[in-house]
Amino acid sequence: MAGYIAHRLLWSIPTLIVITIATFVIIQLPPGDYVTAYIAELVETGEVIDAETAAHIRHEFGLDRPMYEQFLTWIGGILLHGDFGLSLDWKLPVSELIWDRIGLTLMISVLSLLMTWAIAIPIGVYSASRQYSFFDHLFTVLGFLGRGIPDFLLALVLMWMGFLYFNFHVGGLFSPEFENAPWSIAKFVDLLSHLWVPVLVLSTGGAAGLLRIMRANMLEELGKPYVETAYAQGLSERQVVWRYPVRVALNPFISTVGWALPALISGDVITAVVLNLPTTGPLLLRSLQNQDMYLAGGFILILSVFTIIGTLLSDILLVLTDPRIRHS
Repeated sequence: MAGYIAHRLLWSIPTLIVITIATFVIIQLPPGDYVTAYIAELVETGEVIDAETAAHIRHEFGLDRPMYEQFLTWIGGILLHGDFGLSLDWKLPVSELIWDRIGLTLMISVLSLLMTWAIAIPIGVYSASRQYSFFDHLFTVLGFLGRGIPDFLLALVLMWMGFLYFNFHVGGLFSPEFENAPWSIAKFVDLLSHLWVPVLVLSTGGAAGLLRIMRANMLEELGKPYVETAYAQGLSERQVVWRYPVRVALNPFISTVGWALPALISGDVITAVVLNLPTTGPLLLRSLQNQDMYLAGGFILILSVFTIIGTLLSDILLVLTDPRIRHS
């Protein structure tokens, strides 16, 4: 196992190098640059910038240099000083922008992930153990509905219902009077009163999909000879189901750690925009729209690192939980 982990960590270095170069190149592939997008925004407001001013702005941000020089300056700052550069759009350090929002993003994402598993695992096990029962059919219908309704549509429905019937401000994570207030017990309570909406929205679709996967895996495992042998030895249904088939059926949940870990950082972008959440998703979207290459590149680099770490963790956890899997 130690050799396998060392091998994977060594291969992650060239993987990150390739991802970093590809990310930096792809961000700059669209016509124009940040200054072009900035000038287009000013034109919409009726303000005009001449070519000399545009060239001065490009020189100030270093956008007039060759792409390889921009890349080496950016990656050198990260490796030598931990500096992800300056956001062209916000005029603030990239690391400051990301870390300011990452706390709330992690809170929402972790709670959503835990709720997803808390819903999908027991319901999937129950549906498989009581195949074709009334509740199995009910959970099947609810699962298809949860999977078929987009998260952003569910968010819009909850916002409409909250405003119409309960006079409750659903958008955002704080009431208007607490948005810029310092942290206090009252602000934390206000956060909890708003937190249930994004958690419910984000966990619905994931729980519906994993529920179906859990049920299918459990049905496959429950029909195998080792389950009949366990029953023949006098074990109760609870002991048989939760000790053996569930352990194997959890493999898809463990394998999702590879993408769940970076998803904790990025969050659901569309839902965050609809609910006006101060998370990292809308910030990443805006950086891509405005060609803010240092902010977008910093985001994608962090997500790539977490993807590699998550994939390695999922492989290790699969070995620990499923004795049938071994790494040579």
